[in-house]
Formats: sequence, C-alpha cells, structure tokens
Amino acid sequence: MDNRPLFQARWSFGPLAACTLLPIALLCFWLWPFGQILCLTFDEWLFHSLNAPLADNTTWRYIWTLGSLRPFDIVVGLILLAVLIRGNWVFKACQVREAFFGFLVTLILLVVIRALFSKWVDAAGWQHKSPSMIFDDVVHLSDYYPNLEAAWELKDRSSKSFPGDHASVLLVWALFMSVFSRRLVHYLVVWGLALVFMLPRLVAGAHWGQDDYIGGLLMAVLALGWSCYTPLAAKGSAALMRWTAPLFALAARLPLVGRLAVVR
Repeated sequence: MDNRPLFQARWSFGPLAACTLLPIALLCFWLWPFGQILCLTFDEWLFHSLNAPLADNTTWRYIWTLGSLRPFDIVVGLILLAVLIRGNWVFKACQVREAFFGFLVTLILLVVIRALFSKWVDAAGWQHKSPSMIFDDVVHLSDYYPNLEAAWELKDRSSKSFPGDHASVLLVWALFMSVFSRRLVHYLVVWGLALVFMLPRLVAGAHWGQDDYIGGLLMAVLALGWSCYTPLAAKGSAALMRWTAPLFALAARLPLVGRLAVVR
C-alpha cells in the first residue's frame, strides 16, 4: 500500500511563483483600461445571454431560482465534500483524511486572503455593483418570488459584488482536486461541477463574470499556491490528523459512518 503523504513539507518555488504571478497578472489585466473594456464587453454579453431567458422560460427560471437560494449553498458544499472524500477516486482511501484536512487548511487560508483583498478593493475604490443593479432590462428573480427572497435569501443583487467569494470557494476546490487528478474524467467532473455551481449568481445577476474569473480566480490560485506549495498544508494537515485521531477512532465504531473512507 502506498502511504506516502500527499503534501510535502517543503517550499516548491516554481509552482509557488506561478501561483503568485498569475493573480498579479490577472489583477493588472483587470486594472488596465483596455482589459477592463474587454471584461465589461464580455460580461455584458454573458449577463444578458444568461438572464434574458428567465423572463419567458419557466423551467429555466425555476432551476436558477433554486440555485440562487442561500440554503442551496449547503447542498453544493455537501456535493463537493462527497467528491473530495470519496475513497479510491481522486484520492486513495488511505489518503482521503489527509486530503480533507489539506483542503481545510487551504480553505482557511482563502478566508484570510478574501478578508485582506476585500479591504484592499474597498480602500482602492475598485468595488462595483452587480449587473442586476446597473442595467434596466433585467429579470429579477426576487420580483417573481418575493416570498423566497424574504424567507430563503434569494441572491440576485449585490451592492459589493467584487470579488466573487462564492466562486473563489468553488475554484479553489476545483484547483485543489485538479492538482491530484490523474484521469480525464476527474477533470471533467470537477470542473463541470464548479462551473455549473458558479452559474446561479451569474444568471441572476448577483455577480459580473469578472467577479469570478478575475476576483475569485486570483484569490483561489493564491490560496492554493501558498498552501500546497509551502509547508503549510503538510504541517497543518498532519497536525489536524493527530489532534482528531481519537474522534475518528470513535466515529469508526458507528454503523454507517465507520464505513466512510475519511473515517477508516
């Protein structure tokens, strides 16, 4: 059995440099006036292409209304977790717990990066409203289902939409899984899920495309690089595995839970 650790407690300067320079390049492109024109032109086309059918297609509207509800984020999280901890798929069964804690460390780092970057965005005056608050010819899901907006936090607008924090979580998960994927089907499933789950905010108009492919992506790449290509993920996951070993030993005795790869 191959029990080699997933994460190495050393600095990988090549990948780390790439994961640092790419976000800088994305930010510079976004701040470049011509780059901003390109982003806005593409995003306006993308938004109207996705949002306009909501007016006439009831099925389309039901699907994206469900996806825009806050509780649906819990469903998304459970799906991503299930794919992550499935033994002998991307990760071997003996590596699943290490992978889970390594991703948890990466996610915590993402939260820190998100908090710092958002403060920078606000201070620099880069913040903007979502497209649903800019354009006149917008289909607002909250107008169709006002009760859902009040009871279930229907997300179809934001006064501060940059960067896309929802997308950053999906992207850091997809990037993390891609680092360890070895088969084409893994990449297709992982990125298919990430892109589909990013769509509700774009369809409803809560985010511009650039909130995701610029803001969300740069934060995700930074978090991945400074977690997986430094000793952080290795040492963090090892420490968490030691600290939680007694809890997993107890969980292994439970009838159904004990059969999970992450518990075994």
